[in-house]
Amino acid sequence: MAGKQQERVTVEGHELTLTNLGKIIYPETGTTKAEVLEYYATVAPFLIPAAANRPVTRKRWVNGVGTAEHPGEVFFQKNLEDSAPRWIPRAAIQHSDHTNVYPMVNNLATLTWMAQIASLEIHVPQWQVDAAGKPLRPDRFVLDLDPGPGAGLPECVEVATLARSILQDMGMEPVPVTSGSKGIHLYTGLDGTLKSEQVSAFAHELARALEADHPDLVVSDMKKSLRKGKVLVDWSQNSGNKTTIVPYSLRGRAQPTVAAPRTWQELASPSLDQLDYTEVMERVSSGKDHFAPISDRHLPPHGEDDNDDAGASAVSGGGRERVVTVGNRLAKYVGMRDPGKTPEPFPS
Repeated sequence: MAGKQQERVTVEGHELTLTNLGKIIYPETGTTKAEVLEYYATVAPFLIPAAANRPVTRKRWVNGVGTAEHPGEVFFQKNLEDSAPRWIPRAAIQHSDHTNVYPMVNNLATLTWMAQIASLEIHVPQWQVDAAGKPLRPDRFVLDLDPGPGAGLPECVEVATLARSILQDMGMEPVPVTSGSKGIHLYTGLDGTLKSEQVSAFAHELARALEADHPDLVVSDMKKSLRKGKVLVDWSQNSGNKTTIVPYSLRGRAQPTVAAPRTWQELASPSLDQLDYTEVMERVSSGKDHFAPISDRHLPPHGEDDNDDAGASAVSGGGRERVVTVGNRLAKYVGMRDPGKTPEPFPS
């Protein structure tokens, strides 16, 4: 494919014309569109389960990503364009004053089409839609650990380890993902019984608790002036209106890095760094998916929205399920903290 400029292909029974295959998408590494297409075809068995049935917001670099000194033009795209193939899975999502029709990456053909039109970054919410396109409650929880000036991956690892300890005490087993940018995303699975607002509140209070106990390392406020030398625990991506880059997606940075699921053993390595697409292709060749504990989970049947209390929630823990009460999730942790430092999470 790399030696051709155009090729007609059939993917899962759908015909696609791949154009400008030799076009340089990442100038600093000489990575071409053909190589981007090859990457997405290789990781499709791992990316698709992480993205399936989730409305996709895309970041496109039609003329390539440019360089660190001169970044290429990028634009966000939510609505599925009129020229998109009719076979692409889609979901019409009603917002406050309008409706957007989003594509969903449920198959390799759709992923190939996205790579063809330079949709390098694939962002999804923490919730899926049902067969009728109705948004379901969140089935996963994420913390975005973002280092401020003077901080880096080592500080993110330190915060990730602290957060992991708390989450494990609550019956959850988080999965780390080096974001392909500067930081780390920390995911856990949920069973879909909580509303986005409840999950966001949980994440916010967890971030505040980390900040209270480690004020020299953690900040939970988005203000840039507060972030020097610290790690922002960004809890906001649990909002029903927010999205996070899906694991295994490329990033539109000067280097072709990837949001890559990792092991905790890897995070402990002093040589930990972001991974590029060639490294991720090599990793998945073993068939091992480190994000499987999150993406392989299936939501239980959903009824009507008739239970609005913050009662019970089942959370994933290494393939097992444990029912816990939201109000008690931080109880053990709170008991070890000075309540004068910060309001107790989920006060009764």
